[in-house]
Amino acid sequence: MTPAARLSAAIGILDRILTGAPAEQALTNWARASRFAGSGDRAAVRDLVFDALRCRRSFARLGGAGTGRGLILGGLRASGQEIAALFTGEAHAPAPPEGPELAPQAASELEALDCPDWLAPDLQASLGADFAPVMEALRHRAPVFLRVNLARGDRPAVAAGLAAEGIATRPHPLADTALEVTGNARRIQTSAAYRDGLVELQDAASQAVVEALPLEEGARVLDFCAGGGGKSLAMAGRARLRLWAHDADPRRMRDLPARAARAGVDVRLLAPGEPARHGPFDLVLADVPCSGSGSWRRAPEGKWGLTPERLQALLGIQSGILDETAALVRPGGHLAYATCSLLGCENGLQTDAFLARGAGWRRVRQLRLTPLDGGDGFFLDLLERIG
Repeated sequence: MTPAARLSAAIGILDRILTGAPAEQALTNWARASRFAGSGDRAAVRDLVFDALRCRRSFARLGGAGTGRGLILGGLRASGQEIAALFTGEAHAPAPPEGPELAPQAASELEALDCPDWLAPDLQASLGADFAPVMEALRHRAPVFLRVNLARGDRPAVAAGLAAEGIATRPHPLADTALEVTGNARRIQTSAAYRDGLVELQDAASQAVVEALPLEEGARVLDFCAGGGGKSLAMAGRARLRLWAHDADPRRMRDLPARAARAGVDVRLLAPGEPARHGPFDLVLADVPCSGSGSWRRAPEGKWGLTPERLQALLGIQSGILDETAALVRPGGHLAYATCSLLGCENGLQTDAFLARGAGWRRVRQLRLTPLDGGDGFFLDLLERIG
C-alpha cells in the first residue's frame, strides 16, 4: 500500500469507530477484507488509527472536522507533514481538502490536551500541577513492557536471552521485574523467552502494584477481579502461594490456565459465588472495574466513551466490591484495592468512604502512579483488617 492508501484505509476505519464500532473490531474487519495489505501496512494503519483516537479533539480541530478525514488531516498537520502530496484524490489517495478543512481553528487549552471538558475538574483536582503534563503524556503511545517471571529466571539473564533473539530491552525502575522494550517489540510473542514462560507482556505500573503487596510464602491469596490474570501470574511469580483467581465474567479468564502452565505456576479458578466457600484469605486483591483513565494511551476509546452516567455506575460497582471482598479477609489480613484510574472519586475518595462506613480496618499504604512515572496511571490502597 502507498502512504496515501494507508491514510484512506485509516479514514474508513475511523469513520466506523466514530459511529460506534469498537476499534479492535473495526481494524480486524478491515484487515480481513484487505488481503492485499501486508503486515507493515496493517501496523501502519493501526498506528494512524490509534494516534487519531488518542488525539481526537486536537486533531479534529486541526483537521477542520471530527470525521475520519478531519482526524487524519489534523494528525498530518500536527506532525508537520505535506498534505498536498498525500491528499491528491488520485488512485487510492484521499481527495484534496476543501471548505473548513482548509482553515482549521485554534484549539482551546482542553482541546489541545485532548481532555473531555466534563472530566477536567476531577482530573485537575486529582493531579494538581501534574494535570497538563499527564494529559500531554496520554496523547502519545505507551511504552511496551515485559514482566520477568521470577519463578523461571532473573531480570539480567532474561534480558540477555531476549537480546540474543534481537529484542532490545532495558530495566525499568518501577518494579524489579520490569523490562522496557526498546527494539523489535513485534517479535516478543514469537520469541523463546515468551514461549517458555520467562516473560509476559505487562505494564510496569501493574508490576509495581504487585511488588507493593505483602506476599508471603504459603499465603492464601485471592485475585477477585482477575480479568485475564496478569496480576495473578505476577503474584505467583513472586512467592509460592495458595492462589485463586475469580472474575464476574469467567470468560475473561479462559486463557489463564494455559498462561499459568507456561509460567510454571499454579492458579485455581473460581466461578462467581465460590470465593466465600474458600475463604477467609490472607490477602484479597480487588483490581476493580474503573474508568481506565490511567491507561487511555493504550485504550484511547475509553476517554471519549466514558459518560457521567457510566462513571456513577462504576462508583457503585467499586463500592459494592469493597464491601464484598472485605468479608473475605481474615483478621490481620489485607485487602488491596486497585484501579487503573487517575480520578480521585475512584481512588482515595472511594477507600475513604469505605473506611468511614465502619470500624475494623486501617490503611497501611497508598501508591499513586501516573504516566509521568513511566507506565500507566495506577492507584493502590492497601488496607489491613484489625477487627
